[in-house]
Amino acid sequence: MFSNLSEKTVFRIVLSLSVVVFLVVVLLNQKVLPRPEVLPAFATFLPKLNAIINASCTILLILSYRAIRRKDIATHKQLNLLTFCLSALFLVSYVAYHWMADETKFPLDNPLRPVYLAILISHIILAAVVLPLVLISFWYGLNNKVEQHRKMTRFSFPIWLYVTTTGVIVYFMISPYYPF
Repeated sequence: MFSNLSEKTVFRIVLSLSVVVFLVVVLLNQKVLPRPEVLPAFATFLPKLNAIINASCTILLILSYRAIRRKDIATHKQLNLLTFCLSALFLVSYVAYHWMADETKFPLDNPLRPVYLAILISHIILAAVVLPLVLISFWYGLNNKVEQHRKMTRFSFPIWLYVTTTGVIVYFMISPYYPF
C-alpha cells in the first residue's frame, strides 16, 4: 500500500499519526472535548471489550512469535495483521470510552495502589512509545525489508506484548471500582 513511499515520508506519517493519537488521549484526559450528558448503555461494556481485545492481542502476538520461530512467514503475517486490526479497534474503543465516561480512580486506601500505579504508569508510557514502533515495524514487514523489520521488532514486540498484557492486568485491578 505505502511501498512507493520513501522511508523518510513513512517516518513523518508515523510520527504525525502518533502525535495526533497522543494529543487526542491527552485531550480526553483533560475533559476539554464536549461529552454526552448521559453515559450510553453500551459504553459500560467498553472496558471489558478493551480487556478482551488486549488479551486476544497478547495471545496473537505470542502465536505470531512462535510462527516466525518456525519460519512460517505466512502465518506470522496473518497473525500480525489480525493483531494490528484488533489494536486499531481497541484504540477506537478506548477513545470512545474515555470520551464518554468519567475516570475511575483506584482507591487511595487500597494497599495494592502502589502496584496498580506502577503497572498503570509503565503501561501508559509504553503504550505511547509502542505505536510508532509498531507502525514502522509493519511498514518494514509489509515491504519485505526483512532486516530492518527484525531490528525494529526486537524493540516493538516486547513492548507491544507488555502493553497488551498489562492492559488486561490494569482492567482486572480497576474493574471492581467502576461505578456501573
